[in-house]
Amino acid sequence: MDEINRIKQLKDERNAIILAHNYQRGDVQDAADFVGDSFGLSRAAVSSGADIIVFCGVDFMAESAAVLNPEKTVLMPELNAQCPMAGMITPESLKLEKEKHPDAAVVCYVNTSAAVKAESDVCCTSANAVKVVNSMEEGEIIFVPDRNLALYVAANTKKKIIPWNGYCPTHHLILPGDILLEKEEHPQAEILVHPECRPEVVALADKVLSTSGMLKYAAQSESKEFIIGTEVGLLHRLNRENPGKRFIPATKYAVCPNMKMNTLGSIIRALERNEHIIKVPEDIRRKAKLSLDKMLEMGRGD
Repeated sequence: MDEINRIKQLKDERNAIILAHNYQRGDVQDAADFVGDSFGLSRAAVSSGADIIVFCGVDFMAESAAVLNPEKTVLMPELNAQCPMAGMITPESLKLEKEKHPDAAVVCYVNTSAAVKAESDVCCTSANAVKVVNSMEEGEIIFVPDRNLALYVAANTKKKIIPWNGYCPTHHLILPGDILLEKEEHPQAEILVHPECRPEVVALADKVLSTSGMLKYAAQSESKEFIIGTEVGLLHRLNRENPGKRFIPATKYAVCPNMKMNTLGSIIRALERNEHIIKVPEDIRRKAKLSLDKMLEMGRGD
């Protein structure tokens, strides 16, 4: 039996669904029931009716699924698939930052641990960060952990933004020179970049969009060529959903090694062995869910 058929068999036996982030390997995306961004996937799981969620992404994503789906079993095929940026802030360091700015509210990017979400006032995605910040009553905002997304928000709000000094190593690899070189080779191409990119890269973009935003925009745009400034895994879905259009990575080196850890084999192992179960302590889960729920009240995450 090949791997795809074995996965289908195990899914049926265990009433399981497979969620894959847009940055996963192409064959993992193709084997998944849902492909999307981290928060959209967790929300899809809520209404799925499955008993078991196999989350092919990185650690904070599986945690978010566990926060929103406490009655379901959340499995993470590769336990070492950690998000470097999420690891750049801890609940302890956030508490110290809050003490320095007692009048500030805390907005945390969804790319954080459940424990950091529990210490935050509200969560946000890359798609709704500006909307969430502008919806806050407070005039001062501690924004964690991504300084590049914080700077993008700061340029689109009148509020005082206090950025945390974290970043995504993969998006940080994308340099202005990469964009300019590709634009020289493809002068008609539209430049789409993720707000986790450096500000000087964001400044060169035609559109600054989340992964979901890029997928939606590329489908609707009349352009035939696009330079894509995000992790290269997104190109698999862009190419699949947009035949006849061309997608050029800003740099072929924008690869997140942790996102690429999951394989068809590790999905099979997860379902066969019930590993690795992701659990969030109930006190942290409740508080983290509050920050996610508040985000949904302010502006839908996508």
